[in-house]
Amino acid sequence: MPDLTGEELLGRIRLHGRIPRHVAIIMDGNGRWARDRVMPRTYGHRAGMQSVREVVEAAIEVGLESLSLFAFSKENWQRPKREVSALMSLLEEYIQREADALDEHGVRVRVLGEIERLTPPAAAAVARVTAQTAANDRLALNLFISYGARAELVRAARSLAEDVAAGRLSPGQIDEAAFEGRLYTAGMVDPDLLIRTSGEQRISNFMLWQLAYTELYVSPVLWPDFRRPQFYEAILAFQARDRRFGRVTV
Repeated sequence: MPDLTGEELLGRIRLHGRIPRHVAIIMDGNGRWARDRVMPRTYGHRAGMQSVREVVEAAIEVGLESLSLFAFSKENWQRPKREVSALMSLLEEYIQREADALDEHGVRVRVLGEIERLTPPAAAAVARVTAQTAANDRLALNLFISYGARAELVRAARSLAEDVAAGRLSPGQIDEAAFEGRLYTAGMVDPDLLIRTSGEQRISNFMLWQLAYTELYVSPVLWPDFRRPQFYEAILAFQARDRRFGRVTV
């Protein structure tokens, strides 16, 4: 595709007309971006905050219903304490800086994961932004923080098992809908498109149940350099896909 401006790419998206309802992104490459500049990893995480802002704005412009961002995995708690502390501080800073703008743009923020593990200031910031934006319905912004998909599946299975043991549920009542209802994403439409930046080709324990029929798009661009044009290019690639969900087109 020849180099096009963001507006030209957005025009092509609107011309095609088929917009994904839900896009999920694994935001990868902050550390490598910083390393390439001989800077600490936290420098890359901070630079990535601007990409978050641009992608949220682009999602609104495209007309998505939901945008899910994998911001901090359960496994990330194993990183050096200094980096984890910096990431918690950046979460607070992002919310403090962006909450009013998100609210004004009609964005409803949800945070999914083991929120109880967050530092008290980060947890308080999460509570504030979710309460402030709870009534909005233009875009659902789902921030996956302290999240791991295997742990999510175990949590759902445990919840169902507890109800069976207590006699509130019979094993025969457990189906896909019942299981889905115990996930963090209960009631949320599954992602149509998963974008992973930095060129890595894996899903890194992210939304294992929800990604069953999701289209995958890998961008070689590191997350701090992933902006509106790159997001629009991913949407255009999705629009060119033939989604059959296991069926055969006659």
